[in-house]
Amino acid sequence: MSDLIDDAPEGLNAPEFTVSELSGAVKRVIEGEFGFVRVKGEVGRVSRPRSGHVYLDLKDDRSVISGVMWKGTASRLQTQPEEGMEVVATGRLTTFPGQSKYQIVIEDIRPAGMGALMAMLEKRKAALQAEGLFEASRKRALPYLPEVIGVVTSPSGAVIRDILHRLRERFPRRVLIWPVAVQGAKCAPEVARAIAGFNALTPGGAIPRPDLLIVARGGGSIEDLWGFNEEIVARAAAASDIPLISAVGHETDTTLIDHVSDRRAPTPTAAAELAVPVRLELLAWVGDMQARLGRALGQRLEVRGQRLRDLARALPRAETLLDQPRQRLDSAGTGLGQALIRSVQIRRVRLSQTAGSLRPATLAMRIGQGRGRLEDRGERLAPGLNRLIAARREALGRRADRLSLRPIVRDLQAGRDRLDTVGKRFDEAAQGQMDDLRRRLETLDRLRETLSYKATLERGYAVVRGDGAVVTGKAAAAAASGLEIEFADGRFRIGGSAPRKAARKPPEQGTLI
Repeated sequence: MSDLIDDAPEGLNAPEFTVSELSGAVKRVIEGEFGFVRVKGEVGRVSRPRSGHVYLDLKDDRSVISGVMWKGTASRLQTQPEEGMEVVATGRLTTFPGQSKYQIVIEDIRPAGMGALMAMLEKRKAALQAEGLFEASRKRALPYLPEVIGVVTSPSGAVIRDILHRLRERFPRRVLIWPVAVQGAKCAPEVARAIAGFNALTPGGAIPRPDLLIVARGGGSIEDLWGFNEEIVARAAAASDIPLISAVGHETDTTLIDHVSDRRAPTPTAAAELAVPVRLELLAWVGDMQARLGRALGQRLEVRGQRLRDLARALPRAETLLDQPRQRLDSAGTGLGQALIRSVQIRRVRLSQTAGSLRPATLAMRIGQGRGRLEDRGERLAPGLNRLIAARREALGRRADRLSLRPIVRDLQAGRDRLDTVGKRFDEAAQGQMDDLRRRLETLDRLRETLSYKATLERGYAVVRGDGAVVTGKAAAAAASGLEIEFADGRFRIGGSAPRKAARKPPEQGTLI
């Protein structure tokens, strides 16, 4: 038996592994030896499938390592990896038995120093500038005095307090605040959604649409401000229909949103100063303009008044203007009688001359000539009239054949119906007018009775007359020879004699009684 074992091929007693067992063993060895590693390299191919995971390659000038970031890790990253960026990745090595390869499961990835961030920023900046998003022609003028101002910032920082304080000092306006994260992984998507949300508001709705937007954040490092360098923020600011002021960081800090916004403010306080004017300065300017207008108007009135007075002194008096026309009228009136006499004499002479040439024989001769011409024309006119009458009679006969009484009867009936309708309407209108006049007359009669002193007598009052005149005082009553008191049901006399009625004057001839 020992001879057989010694004669067996070399390695025959080595243990046998299945493919899965060997892959698991390799996996345990690699994960045990490289459970935590930091790798510096350049990002190569980057793939982001719909699952949310990120697959990429880390490479240098000689080797390539596949890497994977799970969805939860990728969503928490402050800086997303891009192809060509130099990074430092932290994670653990593992194997993928399905393809017999090893890979690094990345738990954190950061740019390898400030140079990588600036290179990536310059790359984005060049791409957006090539699309024309930085052109000055795209930037719109800010409204002079916006009614509503929308502010995109953190509600708990000092930035919003500075903006509100400056607005309250300069010109109080209505402010809508959209709270967002101003750093970290949530900064860029929340800022982009806030800008789009303000633009989606309906003008005049329950929540008014702002006339101006301010995107603000305090100072910080480039990593803290990196959310405002993201492409989605820059594109959201460029697509905003509302004018936008960017106030991110301090005066020396510059982000991509500063290049695409309509105006850049060095600080959030300066953004509030750009948004509204100073109310007190406007009031002072208006007062100054009002004073200048009053002075200019007064000076203009004074100059025009002086000019009017100068022109009035140069004009002649009205009496002087009427002197010569009056004299011409008097001269014309004086010569009018003689002119009429001469005109009558001239026309009398002309009439005498014309009448002298007239003789009865001449008139008889002309009458005879006219009668002859008339008879001659009458003889020639009779045949023509006869022919014309015959032609008209013939035409009338042809037309009469085509005439029918039905249309005429129908028109007569329609006219009779319209006449009846109009008559009824007229009667109704007249009756309504009479009723209206009767009601008005009754109203006026009731008003007359109400205003008459007779109605006052019905309430227990009386009219006192003395010697035919109404007595309104004690002295007049004492001076009267007798008093007559009129009650509602008649008159009662005290002392004196009844006043005589004035004799009725006979009407003059030709007067109607």
